[in-house]
Amino acid sequence: MNINFKLILGIIYLLCLGILLFVVFSYLDLKDLKDFTYIKNNSEILLDFKNQNITLFIIFFFLFCILWIFLLGFGSPLCIASGFLFGQFVGTLICVLALTIGSTLLYMFANYYFHDLIVKYLEAKILKYKYLFKKNEFLYFLIFRFAGGAGLPFGIQNVLPTIFNMKVSNYFYSTFLGLLPSLYILNSLGQGIEKLIEKNTSLNLVQVILEPGIYIPLSCFFFILSISFLIRKKIFKKN
Repeated sequence: MNINFKLILGIIYLLCLGILLFVVFSYLDLKDLKDFTYIKNNSEILLDFKNQNITLFIIFFFLFCILWIFLLGFGSPLCIASGFLFGQFVGTLICVLALTIGSTLLYMFANYYFHDLIVKYLEAKILKYKYLFKKNEFLYFLIFRFAGGAGLPFGIQNVLPTIFNMKVSNYFYSTFLGLLPSLYILNSLGQGIEKLIEKNTSLNLVQVILEPGIYIPLSCFFFILSISFLIRKKIFKKN
């Protein structure tokens, strides 16, 4: 593909990302996140709006998640927000579908337009793992997803399989299944935060730590993290 066209496409992509970030952070002051009253009041407004327009709200959130992931966004805050807004089960379903679709669209886009660029800058770093994916791309990408993407940023994880020219169907299903356990835990954490905010007028660190809806998902998350570390060490580090 013509390099000038790729450059223009890249600029448009970054421009869209910049606009999205500007819109998000224009309505979010990070200092306010330390104020429990601010968090509680805005949580109630958000939940009231959701309850009045549940179908529209789900569609908007679902499409926003897809767009955010397509624009190289990170997934964890979306998952916690999803659990907060929709509960652990519905939230997990919405989140895993949206993240899987967004990741797959990003992979297809990157594989078509930026394959050579990604190979140039990333192939040397993971060349020793290439034969694993060639042997069984579905299984090893499933393990890769479950293991937290070997510690790579989520956006990099999503475009990495362009190096192996992975089948789209294998990419989609391995992403869906590989992300499911960790997304369920993060959504459970989000639901725990919602319950904690709902029943308290003020909070301290001890209350947060002793809340079952918080420490149980966090314990599960660290357990998954430990398993992921062992998997990475056994499969991805030894080769």
